Amino acid sequence: MRPIWDDEDVADEPLWRYFKPEWFLAALRSRRLYFAAARQFADPFEGAVAVLAHETPIDPRYSQLEGVDRAFERLRRLTRISSWHRADYESDAMWRRYAATRKGVAVRTTTDRLRRELLPFRLAANHGEEKPFWGSVRYVDLHRERLRVSMERRFFYKHRAFEWEREFRIAISLRIAEEFGVTVPEEGIEVGFDPEELIEAVYLGPALTEVERTDLRSACAQAGLKCQVVTSTLLGHPRYL
Repeated sequence: MRPIWDDEDVADEPLWRYFKPEWFLAALRSRRLYFAAARQFADPFEGAVAVLAHETPIDPRYSQLEGVDRAFERLRRLTRISSWHRADYESDAMWRRYAATRKGVAVRTTTDRLRRELLPFRLAANHGEEKPFWGSVRYVDLHRERLRVSMERRFFYKHRAFEWEREFRIAISLRIAEEFGVTVPEEGIEVGFDPEELIEAVYLGPALTEVERTDLRSACAQAGLKCQVVTSTLLGHPRYL
């Protein structure tokens, strides 16, 4: 695993990932994390080098991909990404956006654990290991700036409107596998991990029922997790006096 940035020090920084309950249970049982295809992201600016104003007329000279654009589109088709949230504390915004409107599960880990506990990934048993690359996403105002960076680094820049996500990514390119004739799936891949070592704490969403929280605690115990399994602080009782 290699860093995408030469000047970044994120040793042991807290990371969070917010799941719908069924996705969390599937990852726990299979001991695999889902890496989404870069084309699956809802963000329309993913990989963009600039964002033109809405009033800007469409230039017909850009109607077809050429040169570097075609090469990047191929790399985007072959890249799979696992996204995490960089924060010291749980986030209500992340609960609402990624965990079924607060009815999900959040996993806390660290950058060191994540890089250490992901298992080697091979797209085919007789093919070499795919080398992940990782780093924090950097946010720029693509209305004002045009990126001039390597194609790999384009996956680690986003439009500044998404800065609230504070995203950390691990990416895997399947380009070499395809060049060696391995069939690449259209959607994501699943990468093995050690839940006991990766997961530092599990937070149960504030909108879960008591029965759902009990079932999730049991699933964590059955999976051998020895970490804290706690209820979100957002379920606490506010005091005004």
